[in-house]
Amino acid sequence: MDWTGKRALVTGAGKGIGRATAIMLAQRGATVVALTRNPDDLASLSQEIQCETICMDLVNVDAISEKVTSVLPVDMLVNCAGTTILQSFISSNVQDFNHVLNVNTVAPMVLAQVIIRDWLSRGLKGAIVNVSSDAARRGLASHTAYCASKAALDAITRVMAVELGSAGVRVNSVNPTVTLTPMGELAWSDPLKAGPVKARIPLERFLAPTEVAEAILFLLSDEASMVTGISLPVDGGLAIS
Repeated sequence: MDWTGKRALVTGAGKGIGRATAIMLAQRGATVVALTRNPDDLASLSQEIQCETICMDLVNVDAISEKVTSVLPVDMLVNCAGTTILQSFISSNVQDFNHVLNVNTVAPMVLAQVIIRDWLSRGLKGAIVNVSSDAARRGLASHTAYCASKAALDAITRVMAVELGSAGVRVNSVNPTVTLTPMGELAWSDPLKAGPVKARIPLERFLAPTEVAEAILFLLSDEASMVTGISLPVDGGLAIS
């Protein structure tokens, strides 16, 4: 996979899966446009790879078009930025629910719209990967907004694939289970909590961010030229267990 001369926009590029994806794309020749809300993360990433940067919080959906238009054209989009607010269903409130939906679902949609309109105007093809979650197809306690946002993202992925295939635009999602990002390591450091979940995974372990990034790079690549509209489990076999 050689992306020399290609430009890739990666959201959530400051940490975890997004950062691993940005680094791996840069290592394979791509010019990376890294978007995240934390300027310190962008500064440290810029010391590790050469990249263009956008510092913004995607909850501010109305600012996306102007920010993204300024870095066009790009050839690939990875929608990796995400957030969650843990609340039981009965205590979930509309403000927090909308916050999670804006970042996890609405922002990826708007980002893709801006980029795809540019592709269509230039007669270009392109590839998009939306980073979803195993939670898109499971009910997890205290994850009402998160599960809903990721299930909606998968649904949008399928619609995009159907509508845009004739223009040569491929759209897929990846659906990882627990991934040991800095936040994931903190959340799953207790063996008593992690043990029962690992026991349900046939490969008996959690994911490294690079393992999700490799799946993302495959779906972006020409090697996946006939793959579109899928939600790819990256979960050690949890989906079949």
